[in-house]
Amino acid sequence: MSKTLADSLAAIEHIVVLMLENRSFDHMLGFLYQQSGNRSPGGQAFEGLRGTESNPAPNGGAAVPVFKLQPGAANVYYMPGSDPGEGYAATNAQLFGSTAAPSPPLASNQGFVTNYAQTLAWEAKSSMSILPGTVAADIMGMHTPQTLPVLSTLARGYAVCDHWFGSVPTETLPNRAFMHAATSQGHMDDKAKSFTAPTIYSALSRQNISWMIYGYDAEPLTRVTFTDLVAAADSQFGRFADFRAAAAAGTLAAYSFLEPSWGSSGNSQHPNYDVALGEQLIHDVYTALRGGPAWAQTLLIITYDEHGGCYDHVVPPTGAVPPDATPGEYGFDFKRFGPRVPTLLISPLIPAGSVFRVPAGAMPLDHTSILRTLQRRWNVPALTARDAAASDVGAALSLTRARTDNPLAGVTVPVSAGSGPSAGKPSHLQQVYAALAAQLPPHRGTGATQQPSPALHSESDYAEYIERRLAAWKAARKPAPKAPRGKH
Repeated sequence: MSKTLADSLAAIEHIVVLMLENRSFDHMLGFLYQQSGNRSPGGQAFEGLRGTESNPAPNGGAAVPVFKLQPGAANVYYMPGSDPGEGYAATNAQLFGSTAAPSPPLASNQGFVTNYAQTLAWEAKSSMSILPGTVAADIMGMHTPQTLPVLSTLARGYAVCDHWFGSVPTETLPNRAFMHAATSQGHMDDKAKSFTAPTIYSALSRQNISWMIYGYDAEPLTRVTFTDLVAAADSQFGRFADFRAAAAAGTLAAYSFLEPSWGSSGNSQHPNYDVALGEQLIHDVYTALRGGPAWAQTLLIITYDEHGGCYDHVVPPTGAVPPDATPGEYGFDFKRFGPRVPTLLISPLIPAGSVFRVPAGAMPLDHTSILRTLQRRWNVPALTARDAAASDVGAALSLTRARTDNPLAGVTVPVSAGSGPSAGKPSHLQQVYAALAAQLPPHRGTGATQQPSPALHSESDYAEYIERRLAAWKAARKPAPKAPRGKH
Protein backbone atom coordinates (compact mmCIF):
# COMPACT_ATOMS: atom_id res chain seq x y z
CA MET A 1 0.00 0.00 0.00
CA SER A 2 1.41 3.38 -0.96
CA LYS A 3 1.36 6.52 1.16
CA THR A 4 1.07 10.19 0.40
CA LEU A 5 4.26 12.24 0.39
CA ALA A 6 3.26 13.96 3.62
CA ASP A 7 2.67 10.61 5.33
CA SER A 8 5.99 9.26 4.07
CA LEU A 9 8.06 12.08 5.49
CA ALA A 10 6.00 12.30 8.68
CA ALA A 11 7.07 8.76 9.57
CA ILE A 12 10.72 9.85 9.63
CA GLU A 13 12.07 11.29 12.88
CA HIS A 14 15.78 11.13 12.04
CA ILE A 15 17.60 11.92 8.80
CA VAL A 16 21.28 10.94 8.71
CA VAL A 17 23.64 11.89 5.87
CA LEU A 18 27.08 10.39 5.23
CA MET A 19 28.91 12.30 2.49
CA LEU A 20 32.04 10.66 1.13
CA GLU A 21 34.59 11.92 -1.36
CA ASN A 22 35.18 12.17 -5.07
CA ARG A 23 33.72 9.16 -6.86
CA SER A 24 31.40 9.00 -9.85
CA PHE A 25 28.30 6.85 -10.14
CA ASP A 26 29.68 4.61 -12.88
CA HIS A 27 32.97 4.14 -11.04
CA MET A 28 31.23 2.77 -7.93
CA LEU A 29 27.82 1.44 -9.02
CA GLY A 30 27.72 1.38 -12.83
CA PHE A 31 27.78 -2.44 -12.95
CA LEU A 32 25.24 -2.91 -10.13
CA TYR A 33 22.52 -4.45 -12.31
CA GLN A 34 24.42 -5.32 -15.49
CA GLN A 35 23.73 -9.03 -15.14
CA SER A 36 19.99 -8.38 -15.21
CA GLY A 37 20.14 -6.12 -18.26
CA ASN A 38 20.21 -2.94 -16.15
CA ARG A 39 16.83 -3.71 -14.64
CA SER A 40 16.12 -3.85 -10.93
CA PRO A 41 14.43 -6.94 -9.42
CA GLY A 42 11.16 -5.01 -9.64
CA GLY A 43 11.67 -4.27 -13.33
CA GLN A 44 12.70 -0.63 -12.97
CA ALA A 45 15.13 0.75 -15.52
CA PHE A 46 18.63 1.40 -14.18
CA GLU A 47 21.01 3.83 -15.90
CA GLY A 48 24.05 1.59 -15.58
CA LEU A 49 26.94 0.49 -17.75
CA ARG A 50 26.54 -1.95 -20.59
CA GLY A 51 30.27 -2.61 -20.72
CA THR A 52 30.65 -1.23 -24.25
CA GLU A 53 31.23 2.42 -23.24
CA SER A 54 34.60 3.89 -24.11
CA ASN A 55 36.66 7.06 -24.32
CA PRO A 56 39.16 8.13 -26.96
CA ALA A 57 42.82 7.74 -26.06
CA PRO A 58 45.06 10.81 -26.32
CA ASN A 59 46.68 11.67 -29.65
CA GLY A 60 44.40 9.53 -31.76
CA GLY A 61 45.04 6.25 -29.98
CA ALA A 62 42.58 3.38 -29.90
CA ALA A 63 39.43 3.89 -27.85
CA VAL A 64 39.70 2.76 -24.23
CA PRO A 65 36.67 0.71 -23.10
CA VAL A 66 35.32 0.56 -19.58
CA PHE A 67 36.55 -2.49 -17.68
CA LYS A 68 35.77 -4.18 -14.39
CA LEU A 69 38.19 -3.93 -11.50
CA GLN A 70 38.91 -7.45 -10.34
CA PRO A 71 38.35 -8.56 -6.74
CA GLY A 72 41.57 -9.74 -5.15
CA ALA A 73 43.77 -7.85 -7.58
CA ALA A 74 46.66 -5.97 -6.04
CA ASN A 75 45.84 -2.32 -5.36
CA VAL A 76 42.21 -2.66 -6.53
CA TYR A 77 41.10 -0.38 -3.69
CA TYR A 78 43.57 2.34 -4.68
CA MET A 79 42.36 2.70 -8.25
CA PRO A 80 42.42 4.74 -10.46
CA GLY A 81 45.95 4.99 -9.07
CA SER A 82 46.19 8.74 -8.64
CA ASP A 83 44.02 11.78 -8.04
CA PRO A 84 42.19 12.68 -11.28
CA GLY A 85 41.46 16.29 -12.20
CA GLU A 86 38.34 17.53 -10.44
CA GLY A 87 38.22 21.31 -10.70
CA TYR A 88 36.03 23.33 -13.03
CA ALA A 89 38.49 23.35 -15.95
CA ALA A 90 39.26 19.64 -15.61
CA THR A 91 35.56 18.75 -15.38
CA ASN A 92 34.89 20.78 -18.52
CA ALA A 93 37.71 18.90 -20.26
CA GLN A 94 36.18 15.58 -19.26
CA LEU A 95 32.69 16.56 -20.40
CA PHE A 96 33.38 18.75 -23.44
CA GLY A 97 36.96 18.06 -24.47
CA SER A 98 38.01 21.63 -23.66
CA THR A 99 38.67 23.50 -20.42
CA ALA A 100 36.01 26.08 -21.35
CA ALA A 101 32.42 24.97 -21.79
CA PRO A 102 30.98 25.61 -25.27
CA SER A 103 27.73 27.47 -25.83
CA PRO A 104 25.33 25.74 -25.76
CA PRO A 105 27.02 23.32 -23.30
CA LEU A 106 26.53 20.09 -25.22
CA ALA A 107 28.59 17.44 -23.45
CA SER A 108 29.72 14.06 -24.74
CA ASN A 109 31.71 12.81 -21.70
CA GLN A 110 34.51 11.78 -24.05
CA GLY A 111 37.44 13.58 -22.44
CA PHE A 112 38.14 11.51 -19.34
CA VAL A 113 41.12 9.52 -20.61
CA THR A 114 42.78 12.52 -22.26
CA ASN A 115 42.31 14.68 -19.19
CA TYR A 116 43.67 11.94 -16.93
CA ALA A 117 46.74 11.60 -19.15
CA GLN A 118 47.37 15.34 -18.77
CA THR A 119 46.78 15.15 -15.03
CA LEU A 120 49.20 12.26 -14.60
CA ALA A 121 51.86 14.17 -16.52
CA TRP A 122 51.78 17.25 -14.30
CA GLU A 123 51.39 15.16 -11.14
CA ALA A 124 54.57 13.28 -12.04
CA LYS A 125 56.42 16.59 -12.46
CA SER A 126 55.01 17.77 -9.13
CA SER A 127 56.12 14.59 -7.30
CA MET A 128 52.56 13.76 -6.32
CA SER A 129 51.66 10.27 -5.15
CA ILE A 130 50.93 7.97 -8.06
CA LEU A 131 50.51 4.22 -7.78
CA PRO A 132 53.38 2.62 -9.75
CA GLY A 133 52.24 1.48 -13.17
CA THR A 134 49.27 3.86 -13.37
CA VAL A 135 48.28 4.83 -16.91
CA ALA A 136 45.57 7.07 -18.35
CA ALA A 137 43.42 4.07 -19.31
CA ASP A 138 42.96 3.27 -15.62
CA ILE A 139 40.32 6.00 -15.40
CA MET A 140 38.00 3.57 -17.21
CA GLY A 141 38.28 0.91 -14.47
CA MET A 142 34.98 0.42 -12.62
CA HIS A 143 34.15 -1.28 -9.34
CA THR A 144 31.61 -4.09 -9.25
CA PRO A 145 29.38 -5.64 -6.57
CA GLN A 146 32.23 -8.10 -5.97
CA THR A 147 34.74 -5.37 -5.08
CA LEU A 148 32.21 -3.17 -3.21
CA PRO A 149 29.93 -5.68 -1.47
CA VAL A 150 28.75 -3.28 1.26
CA LEU A 151 27.78 -0.35 -0.97
CA SER A 152 26.30 -2.66 -3.62
CA THR A 153 24.31 -4.77 -1.17
CA LEU A 154 22.76 -1.68 0.42
CA ALA A 155 22.01 -0.27 -3.06
CA ARG A 156 20.16 -3.47 -3.93
CA GLY A 157 18.61 -3.84 -0.50
CA TYR A 158 17.08 -0.36 -0.39
CA ALA A 159 17.08 2.41 -3.03
CA VAL A 160 19.78 3.57 -5.42
CA CYS A 161 19.49 6.98 -7.10
CA ASP A 162 20.88 6.61 -10.60
CA HIS A 163 20.13 10.23 -11.56
CA TRP A 164 21.69 12.11 -8.62
CA PHE A 165 24.13 14.80 -9.68
CA GLY A 166 26.74 16.98 -8.05
CA SER A 167 25.40 20.47 -7.44
CA VAL A 168 28.14 22.12 -9.50
CA PRO A 169 30.63 20.74 -12.06
CA THR A 170 33.74 21.21 -9.96
CA GLU A 171 35.59 20.05 -6.89
CA THR A 172 34.88 19.43 -3.21
CA LEU A 173 34.33 22.66 -1.29
CA PRO A 174 31.78 24.31 -3.62
CA ASN A 175 29.76 21.08 -3.71
CA ARG A 176 29.88 20.71 0.06
CA ALA A 177 28.81 24.35 0.36
CA PHE A 178 25.68 23.51 -1.65
CA MET A 179 25.10 20.55 0.69
CA HIS A 180 25.06 22.80 3.75
CA ALA A 181 23.99 26.22 2.43
CA ALA A 182 22.46 25.69 -1.06
CA THR A 183 25.08 28.06 -2.52
CA SER A 184 28.82 28.34 -2.97
CA GLN A 185 28.50 32.14 -3.07
CA GLY A 186 29.88 32.19 -6.60
CA HIS A 187 32.96 30.10 -5.82
CA MET A 188 33.93 27.36 -8.23
CA ASP A 189 37.12 25.93 -6.74
CA ASP A 190 38.71 25.05 -3.42
CA LYS A 191 40.63 28.31 -3.10
CA ALA A 192 37.69 29.71 -1.15
CA LYS A 193 37.85 27.67 2.05
CA SER A 194 35.07 29.26 4.10
CA PHE A 195 31.57 30.56 3.45
CA THR A 196 29.46 33.24 5.08
CA ALA A 197 26.09 32.08 3.73
CA PRO A 198 23.50 30.91 6.30
CA THR A 199 23.39 27.12 6.65
CA ILE A 200 20.63 24.58 7.09
CA TYR A 201 21.75 24.24 10.71
CA SER A 202 20.86 27.83 11.56
CA ALA A 203 17.51 27.37 9.81
CA LEU A 204 16.83 24.22 11.83
CA SER A 205 17.78 25.94 15.08
CA ARG A 206 15.30 28.74 14.43
CA GLN A 207 12.57 26.08 14.23
CA ASN A 208 13.86 24.31 17.36
CA ILE A 209 14.80 21.25 15.28
CA SER A 210 17.80 19.39 16.69
CA TRP A 211 20.94 18.72 14.66
CA MET A 212 24.45 17.34 15.06
CA ILE A 213 27.57 17.28 12.91
CA TYR A 214 30.03 14.44 13.48
CA GLY A 215 33.63 14.14 12.42
CA TYR A 216 35.17 10.68 12.36
CA ASP A 217 38.29 10.80 14.50
CA ALA A 218 38.51 14.59 14.82
CA GLU A 219 36.32 17.65 15.10
CA PRO A 220 34.28 18.01 11.89
CA LEU A 221 35.77 20.17 9.13
CA THR A 222 32.29 21.53 8.41
CA ARG A 223 32.35 23.32 11.75
CA VAL A 224 35.10 25.74 10.69
CA THR A 225 33.99 26.05 7.06
CA PHE A 226 30.87 28.14 7.73
CA THR A 227 30.88 31.29 9.80
CA ASP A 228 27.50 30.60 11.36
CA LEU A 229 28.78 27.25 12.66
CA VAL A 230 31.94 28.68 14.19
CA ALA A 231 29.75 30.37 16.78
CA ALA A 232 27.61 27.28 17.49
CA ALA A 233 27.83 25.47 20.82
CA ASP A 234 30.42 22.73 21.26
CA SER A 235 27.58 20.36 22.13
CA GLN A 236 26.39 20.43 18.49
CA PHE A 237 29.51 18.59 17.30
CA GLY A 238 30.94 15.17 17.98
CA ARG A 239 32.92 12.25 16.64
CA PHE A 240 31.91 8.89 15.27
CA ALA A 241 31.98 7.27 18.70
CA ASP A 242 29.46 9.87 19.85
CA PHE A 243 27.23 9.10 16.87
CA ARG A 244 27.33 5.39 17.65
CA ALA A 245 26.41 6.07 21.25
CA ALA A 246 23.49 8.31 20.27
CA ALA A 247 22.20 5.73 17.79
CA ALA A 248 22.37 2.98 20.41
CA ALA A 249 20.63 5.12 23.02
CA GLY A 250 17.92 6.40 20.69
CA THR A 251 19.02 9.99 21.23
CA LEU A 252 19.93 10.94 17.66
CA ALA A 253 19.16 14.49 16.58
CA ALA A 254 16.52 15.09 13.94
CA TYR A 255 19.34 15.73 11.45
CA SER A 256 22.82 14.25 11.68
CA PHE A 257 25.61 14.93 9.19
CA LEU A 258 28.62 12.61 9.18
CA GLU A 259 32.11 13.24 7.81
CA PRO A 260 34.77 10.60 7.12
CA SER A 261 38.35 10.95 8.33
CA TRP A 262 40.26 13.36 6.12
CA GLY A 263 43.79 11.96 6.24
CA SER A 264 45.36 10.05 3.36
CA SER A 265 45.22 6.91 5.52
CA GLY A 266 41.55 7.58 6.26
CA ASN A 267 38.18 6.31 5.08
CA SER A 268 36.96 9.17 2.86
CA GLN A 269 37.44 7.11 -0.35
CA HIS A 270 39.13 10.09 -2.03
CA PRO A 271 41.32 8.83 -4.89
CA ASN A 272 43.86 7.28 -4.35
CA TYR A 273 43.04 6.37 -0.74
CA ASP A 274 41.83 2.98 0.49
CA VAL A 275 38.26 2.45 -0.71
CA ALA A 276 37.92 -0.64 1.49
CA LEU A 277 38.16 1.57 4.58
CA GLY A 278 35.16 3.51 3.26
CA GLU A 279 33.28 0.23 2.86
CA GLN A 280 33.92 -0.37 6.56
CA LEU A 281 32.65 3.10 7.43
CA ILE A 282 29.45 2.61 5.43
CA HIS A 283 28.95 -0.75 7.15
CA ASP A 284 29.49 0.79 10.58
CA VAL A 285 27.10 3.71 10.01
CA TYR A 286 24.34 1.42 8.77
CA THR A 287 24.90 -1.13 11.53
CA ALA A 288 24.81 1.54 14.23
CA LEU A 289 21.49 2.88 12.95
CA ARG A 290 19.87 -0.48 12.30
CA GLY A 291 20.79 -1.70 15.76
CA GLY A 292 19.29 1.34 17.48
CA PRO A 293 15.75 1.75 18.78
CA ALA A 294 14.89 4.51 16.27
CA TRP A 295 15.68 2.50 13.12
CA ALA A 296 12.06 2.29 11.97
CA GLN A 297 11.85 6.10 11.92
CA THR A 298 15.25 6.75 10.30
CA LEU A 299 16.32 7.68 6.77
CA LEU A 300 20.03 7.26 5.97
CA ILE A 301 21.37 8.97 2.84
CA ILE A 302 24.82 7.97 1.60
CA THR A 303 26.27 10.22 -1.08
CA TYR A 304 29.51 11.66 -2.47
CA ASP A 305 30.30 15.34 -2.82
CA GLU A 306 31.53 15.21 -6.43
CA HIS A 307 32.74 12.82 -9.11
CA GLY A 308 36.44 13.43 -8.49
CA GLY A 309 37.38 13.11 -12.16
CA CYS A 310 36.20 9.48 -12.30
CA TYR A 311 34.43 8.38 -15.48
CA ASP A 312 30.66 8.58 -15.87
CA HIS A 313 28.78 8.08 -19.12
CA VAL A 314 25.67 10.17 -18.36
CA VAL A 315 25.69 13.80 -19.52
CA PRO A 316 24.89 16.09 -16.56
CA PRO A 317 21.63 17.98 -17.05
CA THR A 318 21.16 21.69 -17.50
CA GLY A 319 18.27 23.68 -16.10
CA ALA A 320 19.62 24.08 -12.58
CA VAL A 321 18.34 27.13 -10.72
CA PRO A 322 21.05 29.63 -9.74
CA PRO A 323 20.97 30.06 -5.97
CA ASP A 324 21.09 33.85 -6.12
CA ALA A 325 22.38 36.71 -8.23
CA THR A 326 26.02 36.17 -7.22
CA PRO A 327 28.22 36.07 -10.32
CA GLY A 328 30.08 32.79 -10.65
CA GLU A 329 33.82 32.46 -11.01
CA TYR A 330 35.09 31.66 -14.52
CA GLY A 331 31.81 33.00 -15.90
CA PHE A 332 29.82 30.02 -14.61
CA ASP A 333 26.08 30.69 -14.43
CA PHE A 334 25.11 27.87 -12.01
CA LYS A 335 22.66 26.44 -14.54
CA ARG A 336 24.53 23.15 -15.03
CA PHE A 337 24.76 20.28 -12.56
CA GLY A 338 27.92 18.30 -11.99
CA PRO A 339 28.44 14.67 -13.08
CA ARG A 340 26.52 11.88 -11.37
CA VAL A 341 27.58 10.71 -7.93
CA PRO A 342 26.58 7.51 -6.10
CA THR A 343 23.65 8.06 -3.74
CA LEU A 344 21.67 5.55 -1.69
CA LEU A 345 18.45 6.03 0.26
CA ILE A 346 18.27 3.56 3.15
CA SER A 347 15.26 3.06 5.41
CA PRO A 348 13.06 0.12 6.45
CA LEU A 349 10.22 2.09 4.83
CA ILE A 350 11.84 1.70 1.36
CA PRO A 351 11.17 -1.42 -0.75
CA ALA A 352 14.21 -3.56 -1.55
CA GLY A 353 15.60 -3.21 -5.06
CA SER A 354 14.28 0.31 -5.64
CA VAL A 355 15.68 2.65 -8.29
CA PHE A 356 14.58 6.08 -7.18
CA ARG A 357 14.19 8.90 -9.69
CA VAL A 358 12.03 11.98 -9.83
CA PRO A 359 9.33 12.12 -12.52
CA ALA A 360 10.25 13.33 -15.99
CA GLY A 361 10.31 17.11 -16.10
CA ALA A 362 10.98 17.49 -12.37
CA MET A 363 14.13 19.17 -11.07
CA PRO A 364 16.96 16.58 -11.09
CA LEU A 365 18.19 15.30 -7.77
CA ASP A 366 21.32 16.93 -6.36
CA HIS A 367 22.71 17.70 -2.90
CA THR A 368 20.12 20.40 -2.30
CA SER A 369 17.49 17.64 -2.52
CA ILE A 370 18.65 16.66 0.97
CA LEU A 371 18.01 20.20 2.15
CA ARG A 372 14.59 20.18 0.50
CA THR A 373 13.73 16.89 2.22
CA LEU A 374 14.68 18.35 5.60
CA GLN A 375 12.70 21.50 4.89
CA ARG A 376 9.56 19.65 3.88
CA ARG A 377 9.76 17.25 6.80
CA TRP A 378 10.10 19.96 9.44
CA ASN A 379 8.55 22.98 7.71
CA VAL A 380 11.83 24.90 7.43
CA PRO A 381 12.17 27.78 4.94
CA ALA A 382 14.45 27.42 1.93
CA LEU A 383 17.91 28.97 2.08
CA THR A 384 18.24 30.03 -1.58
CA ALA A 385 16.42 29.74 -4.88
CA ARG A 386 18.30 26.48 -5.56
CA ASP A 387 16.92 24.47 -2.67
CA ALA A 388 13.53 26.15 -3.04
CA ALA A 389 13.35 24.57 -6.51
CA ALA A 390 14.89 21.22 -5.54
CA SER A 391 13.10 17.87 -5.57
CA ASP A 392 12.95 15.92 -2.32
CA VAL A 393 13.19 12.16 -1.74
CA GLY A 394 10.06 11.56 0.33
CA ALA A 395 8.39 9.46 -2.36
CA ALA A 396 11.00 6.73 -1.88
CA LEU A 397 9.47 5.97 1.53
CA SER A 398 6.52 4.06 0.14
CA LEU A 399 6.00 1.25 2.67
CA THR A 400 3.39 1.51 5.41
CA ARG A 401 5.13 -0.99 7.68
CA ALA A 402 8.84 -1.01 8.48
CA ARG A 403 10.82 -3.95 7.14
CA THR A 404 12.62 -6.18 9.62
CA ASP A 405 15.09 -7.89 7.27
CA ASN A 406 18.77 -6.98 7.14
CA PRO A 407 20.18 -7.05 3.58
CA LEU A 408 23.71 -6.66 4.93
CA ALA A 409 23.56 -9.78 7.12
CA GLY A 410 26.39 -12.11 6.19
CA VAL A 411 28.22 -9.59 3.99
CA THR A 412 31.97 -9.48 4.62
CA VAL A 413 33.60 -6.06 4.54
CA PRO A 414 36.55 -6.10 2.13
CA VAL A 415 40.10 -5.40 3.23
CA SER A 416 42.69 -4.01 0.84
CA ALA A 417 45.76 -6.07 0.12
CA GLY A 418 47.89 -3.36 -1.45
CA SER A 419 49.77 -0.42 -0.05
CA GLY A 420 48.41 3.11 -0.25
CA PRO A 421 50.70 5.34 -2.32
CA SER A 422 49.60 8.48 -0.43
CA ALA A 423 49.59 7.09 3.10
CA GLY A 424 51.46 9.31 5.52
CA LYS A 425 51.33 12.37 3.30
CA PRO A 426 49.04 15.28 4.18
CA SER A 427 45.77 15.31 2.29
CA HIS A 428 44.36 18.33 0.51
CA LEU A 429 41.50 18.64 2.98
CA GLN A 430 43.85 18.37 5.94
CA GLN A 431 45.71 21.35 4.49
CA VAL A 432 42.41 23.20 4.04
CA TYR A 433 41.45 22.36 7.62
CA ALA A 434 44.78 23.53 9.02
CA ALA A 435 44.47 26.86 7.20
CA LEU A 436 40.96 27.37 8.59
CA ALA A 437 42.00 26.32 12.10
CA ALA A 438 44.86 28.81 11.99
CA GLN A 439 42.38 31.64 11.46
CA LEU A 440 40.42 30.89 14.60
CA PRO A 441 40.90 33.37 17.43
CA PRO A 442 44.19 32.75 19.27
CA HIS A 443 44.35 32.12 23.00
CA ARG A 444 47.16 33.40 25.15
CA GLY A 445 49.22 30.75 26.86
CA THR A 446 48.27 27.79 24.64
CA GLY A 447 51.18 28.01 22.27
CA ALA A 448 48.79 28.07 19.30
CA THR A 449 49.86 30.11 16.32
CA GLN A 450 47.76 31.95 13.77
CA GLN A 451 49.37 30.22 10.82
CA PRO A 452 50.10 26.52 10.30
CA SER A 453 53.70 25.86 11.20
CA PRO A 454 56.06 25.35 8.25
CA ALA A 455 57.24 22.25 10.12
CA LEU A 456 54.01 20.45 9.16
CA HIS A 457 54.99 17.81 6.62
CA SER A 458 53.14 14.56 7.27
CA GLU A 459 49.57 13.37 7.67
CA SER A 460 50.12 13.02 11.42
CA ASP A 461 51.73 16.48 11.67
CA TYR A 462 48.58 18.06 10.25
CA ALA A 463 46.24 15.93 12.36
CA GLU A 464 48.08 16.88 15.53
CA TYR A 465 48.20 20.56 14.63
CA ILE A 466 44.46 20.67 13.90
CA GLU A 467 43.67 18.85 17.14
CA ARG A 468 45.89 21.17 19.17
CA ARG A 469 44.65 24.34 17.49
CA LEU A 470 40.97 23.49 17.94
CA ALA A 471 41.51 22.50 21.57
CA ALA A 472 43.08 25.91 22.22
CA TRP A 473 40.24 27.68 20.43
CA LYS A 474 37.57 25.77 22.35
CA ALA A 475 39.31 26.50 25.61
CA ALA A 476 39.36 30.21 24.75
CA ARG A 477 35.59 30.15 24.12
CA LYS A 478 34.84 29.07 27.67
CA PRO A 479 34.25 31.91 30.10
CA ALA A 480 37.13 32.51 32.47
CA PRO A 481 36.47 31.40 36.05
CA LYS A 482 35.44 34.21 38.32
CA ALA A 483 38.10 35.40 40.72
CA PRO A 484 37.24 34.92 44.39
CA ARG A 485 35.84 38.03 45.98
CA GLY A 486 38.18 39.67 48.40
CA LYS A 487 37.30 40.62 51.95
CA HIS A 488 36.14 44.14 52.61
